[in-house]
Amino acid sequence: MASNHNSSSLNDIKVTLPNPRDPITSVQLEGPEPEFDYSKRSQWLRAAVLGANDGLVSTASLMMGVGSVKQDLKAMILTGFAGLVAGACSMAIGEFVSVYSQLDIELAQMKRDKEGAADGQMDKGGDGDNGEEECLPNPLQAASASALSFSVGAMVPLLAASFIRSYRARLGAVIAAVTVALVAFGWIGAVLGKAPVLRSSLRVLIGGWLAMAITFGLTKLIGANAL
Repeated sequence: MASNHNSSSLNDIKVTLPNPRDPITSVQLEGPEPEFDYSKRSQWLRAAVLGANDGLVSTASLMMGVGSVKQDLKAMILTGFAGLVAGACSMAIGEFVSVYSQLDIELAQMKRDKEGAADGQMDKGGDGDNGEEECLPNPLQAASASALSFSVGAMVPLLAASFIRSYRARLGAVIAAVTVALVAFGWIGAVLGKAPVLRSSLRVLIGGWLAMAITFGLTKLIGANAL
């Protein structure tokens, strides 16, 4: 009887196995989510932010410099427009040449890697080659981004001065519009790149103010003595 009782007791024992679909188990098995690599944004972000900032500061400085010796609205607008066209072309060509040189270097390195893999020095599959080709820089894309962003930045002082006849009010409008745009560009660049917002905005703002002040002062000094 004792043996029968023990057998029935053993048969009544139930073993509960953990369910792999249980939410607690799933949470324990899940690893930390991979963080987004913000360095991947560096190529287009650098071209866009630098282009917009250069267009804004250089065009505004040109207009302020001419405005220091000529109060004519037409002279300031023509100077700003010429600076926009020349600067956009210069940025596009410079960025195209720079990125194309980088592309040549990376293609040459990929060719050496493939030759090494063929000799048994490296082991790379076709998927790796396709991934590397997708990460190659695009010269046309970088040039277009630079030219477009430069033009957008240069339009700010042009629009600010276009409809104001009064000389002093025109200069004040240009300075105010450029100040707001400098802070905005610094803030956008800091947010997209996950950098300190205040420090980035102040750096861009102070740099733009210095460029306009130096151009205005030196042009006025030379214009007063030489013209």
